[in-house]
Amino acid sequence: MAGPEPGKRQDGRLRERRIVITGAASGIGLATSRLFALEGARIAMIDRDAAALAEAAAGIGPAAHACQADVGDEEQVGRAIEQAAAAMSGIDGVVNAAGVSRRQPFTEMSKADWSQVLRVNLDGPFHVCSAALPHLRAAGAATVVNIASGVALRPIADCAAYAASKGGLIAFGKALAVELAPYGIRVNTVCPGIVETPMIRRSIDSYADPEAVTQKLFERRLLKRFGQPQEIAHAVLFLSNDECAYVTGSVFAIDGGGTMH
Repeated sequence: MAGPEPGKRQDGRLRERRIVITGAASGIGLATSRLFALEGARIAMIDRDAAALAEAAAGIGPAAHACQADVGDEEQVGRAIEQAAAAMSGIDGVVNAAGVSRRQPFTEMSKADWSQVLRVNLDGPFHVCSAALPHLRAAGAATVVNIASGVALRPIADCAAYAASKGGLIAFGKALAVELAPYGIRVNTVCPGIVETPMIRRSIDSYADPEAVTQKLFERRLLKRFGQPQEIAHAVLFLSNDECAYVTGSVFAIDGGGTMH
């Protein structure tokens, strides 16, 4: 299995960095939080699930600060970002990993269904980046990494809202890269494939035959397996440190070859 051994110190590539991570109580957000802490960063973990967030932050240790908020709520995000900035004495980077998925045919989709997905997946990163921007500008050489999806690059059935939200996130990231470059802020996007997270598991288990659905998903990619959250976290780590200081406005598909197969 990819990723660092639990508790094993890495190279300290994020030493002294102060990073806000959303969706941090589970899945890719939690894996990224753990890896970043191992790499020396101080992290502010944002999630709407207060109990899960507190447990996750406690498991990481003193480098982690729990800042409960629903990213779809602008006021909650504003308070969480200010709490994070106060706890860490500033913010050097953001990872927008919070997301929701709704499997639903477009013919059955209501405006409320559509809005619920976009509220978290697209409005959420806007709220976080908007609130964090003064701190990112003050820090200089700051980074933003948005977690989109391979579905934005190669849509599948029953995911119109999800694909639209993640496709919009890709465009949002590129536009931010253009506007924020004069401030030394780099913005990049990661598009994971089928990663073994609670959200993906719930989606697959909602089908009558989850095993058949899993095999069909594997047929669409060169590597016939689920990705692991820590594999995505390592890509986010690369984009959040000086090893790729010349990379901005880019979109990285970390999907087992799913978008080219």
